[in-house]
Amino acid sequence: MPLKQIQRWSFWTLAGLALLLFWDALQLDMPMARWFGSVHGFAWQHHWLLAGPLHEGARSLGWLLVILLTVAIRWPVGVLKRLSRGQRIRLVLGILVTLLVIAMLKQSSLSSCPWDLTEFGGPARYVPHWLWGVPDGGGGHCFPAGHASTGFAFIAGYFCLHDKAQRQARWWLGAALFAGFALGLVQQIRGAHYMSHVLWSAWFCWISAGASHVVSEYFALKLRTPELGLN
Repeated sequence: MPLKQIQRWSFWTLAGLALLLFWDALQLDMPMARWFGSVHGFAWQHHWLLAGPLHEGARSLGWLLVILLTVAIRWPVGVLKRLSRGQRIRLVLGILVTLLVIAMLKQSSLSSCPWDLTEFGGPARYVPHWLWGVPDGGGGHCFPAGHASTGFAFIAGYFCLHDKAQRQARWWLGAALFAGFALGLVQQIRGAHYMSHVLWSAWFCWISAGASHVVSEYFALKLRTPELGLN
C-alpha cells in the first residue's frame, strides 16, 4: 500500500474512532433500542423476513460470495481480472481475517444483546460494552455485531482494488458499507444488537482489512518474488 494510501487509511481510522467514542459518550444505545423494544420484548425478533432471509439467508449469501471469490482466484471475472492471482488470494484472505477478528472479539466479550436486558423482558442488566470482563447476567458474546460483519468484511476488496481500479474500489467500499449497515439495522430492530455494536463492527473490519492488506503487501515485497510467485 503506497504511503499516501496508508496516511488516508490512518486519517479515516482516527476520524471513525473519534465519532464512535462520541456516540458512546452520548449513550445513545438504549434510547435507540427503545424504538423497537419494550418490557414485552422486541416485536420483530422472530419475524419471518428479518429472522429468515435477512439473517440466516444473508449469512449464507455472504459465505457464498466468499466461495465465489475463492473460485475467482483461478477464474477471475469482471474487475477481478485487473488483479494478479496473488492479489486475488490476498482479497479472500483479507475477508477471512476480518471475519476471524470479529468472531474472536465476540467470543471474549461478556456484553449481552438488548433482548437479554430486564428492560426488555430478559435477565440481564445493562453494562457498557467497554467494561471488559464485567458480566451483566445475560448470555454475553454480543459485541461487536457479527451479522453486520457479513457485509463489512468485504471492505477488504477496497484495499486490493484501490491501486488497480479506483472507481470500482469506491463502489466496492460503498456496497460493503451499505450491506453491513443494512444487516446491522435488521439486528437492531430484532433486538440482537445496539447500534454501537454495528458501528464498532464497521470500524474493526476497516482496521482488520487495512492491516491485513498492509502486512500481506509487505511480505509479498519482502520475498522479492512478484505476487508471492503466484502470477
